[in-house]
Amino acid sequence: KAWNVLALDGSNWQRIDLFDFQRDIEGRVVENISKRCGGFLRKLSLRGCLGVGDNALRTFAQNCRNIEVLNLNGCTKITDATCTSLSKFCSKLRHLDLASCTSITNLSLKALSEGCPLLEQLNISWCDQVTKDGIQALVRGCGGLKALFLKGCTQLEDEALKYIGAHCPELVTLNLQTCLQITDDGLITICRGCHKLQSLCASGCCNITDAILNALGQNCPRLRILEVARCSQLTDVGFTTLARNCHELEKMDLEECVQITDSTLIQLSIHCPRLQVLSLSHCELITDDGIRHLGNGACAHDRLEVIELDNCPLITDASLEHLKSCHSLERIELYDCQQITRAGIKRLRTHLPNIKVHAYFAPVTPPPSVGGSRQRFCRCCIIL
Repeated sequence: KAWNVLALDGSNWQRIDLFDFQRDIEGRVVENISKRCGGFLRKLSLRGCLGVGDNALRTFAQNCRNIEVLNLNGCTKITDATCTSLSKFCSKLRHLDLASCTSITNLSLKALSEGCPLLEQLNISWCDQVTKDGIQALVRGCGGLKALFLKGCTQLEDEALKYIGAHCPELVTLNLQTCLQITDDGLITICRGCHKLQSLCASGCCNITDAILNALGQNCPRLRILEVARCSQLTDVGFTTLARNCHELEKMDLEECVQITDSTLIQLSIHCPRLQVLSLSHCELITDDGIRHLGNGACAHDRLEVIELDNCPLITDASLEHLKSCHSLERIELYDCQQITRAGIKRLRTHLPNIKVHAYFAPVTPPPSVGGSRQRFCRCCIIL
């Protein structure tokens, strides 16, 4: 009986995560939870609950008016009606995740702007109906936004970023991955208006140039995370400016920044002592000399944890020798580095016994022919 009393006491249900039961959760379950928890509930995750729709969330919003964190990621039945309900009843909402709720439009952002002024974090990744008009409405009412995830919002243009830069001075995290229409103009406005920016993802924004790196260096000294994979117009010149001004960098994804050379690694090794994760995959101009500087840099001995060098054809076993002094190194990626050998990896592991090395190696002996014709085999992947 005592356990039953506790189970029915709404004050014990302030945080609920139903992700592990996502296949079983239907609207009536959410409605029952909201009636039981009422104003006690502060945090609810319905991530992946495909059976939950607008009607259930309207009842939820009416009953749980003190909700602060709500995760609806992947709830594909959700439409603008849900955001209208949240706007009407949930004025204390601070974090809202609507990623992959593809029916969400500008009307949702307008509603949130009007009824949820305390909103600090919003994820509308893959809500590809959202345009600059929705962003304009959102930021005018939610000027305290600290984190905005717009990954895959393919209709967004530079004008949307100009609204963010003008109205969101507290912004710390911005994700624009695969927003293909974004150019230097929009991102420069972000840099000039959001000096507290610590994390920027612009991977796949292939129109951006070194002007962005210069703007980050001049305006965002607190930058810790920069992801610019597949931004092939970025060069050593831009990364030099960035490294010399952003000394708190911890994670950089430079995959397929095909123009960078060892010069970028030299600058990072000198000016970025906190670097922990560095991806250089498909940066085909990187050589052993660049890795030597990195291995001798300020971050090497007790900071650097992950380095990715997939498809760097000029990298040899000499690079592994240069990384022996990186005592914090946990993982290194070497797929399709043709000049890396098993012997080189074995020598590295004598110094770093706990490191995980991911690499491809061709079979030691050629495969036998079958039926008179030689069969084709792919390389084998090993994890050492």
